Amino acid sequence: MKPATMRRRDVMNERCPSREVLDRIADKWTALVIHALSDGTLRYSEVQRRVGGVSQKMLTQTLRSLERDGLVERKVHPVVPPRVEYRLTRLGRTLTEPLAAVCRWAEAHLPELLAARERNKAGVRSTPTSPRVSSPVLSPRA
Repeated sequence: MKPATMRRRDVMNERCPSREVLDRIADKWTALVIHALSDGTLRYSEVQRRVGGVSQKMLTQTLRSLERDGLVERKVHPVVPPRVEYRLTRLGRTLTEPLAAVCRWAEAHLPELLAARERNKAGVRSTPTSPRVSSPVLSPRA
């Protein structure tokens, strides 16, 4: 049998561990923290300022998870009070462009998404792309 790391990876397979990776990088706070750290090394308070709206608890959990997964490096400087800095690892830097593209997409398409939400809230459905064909099974009998 092949070692676990050599098995075929398939994110669509419910048992594939790659889903854990997808879950990590698809998380809103992860994307924003990586986006913030893409500019370079930051102190905790700087990360928190850049990632508007993140609570101290969520930021701490996110940074710990990213550190555990090898995406972020934490450096504690031996001074009083302690100074802690965070930066992306080599692996973490490989995510900056894909996540930046997702952030740009979200910003660019925000008006369309908000308009679609408003239409749905009002009960207006989008026009189907093809004409609706009645199914003989679902059609009422004449």
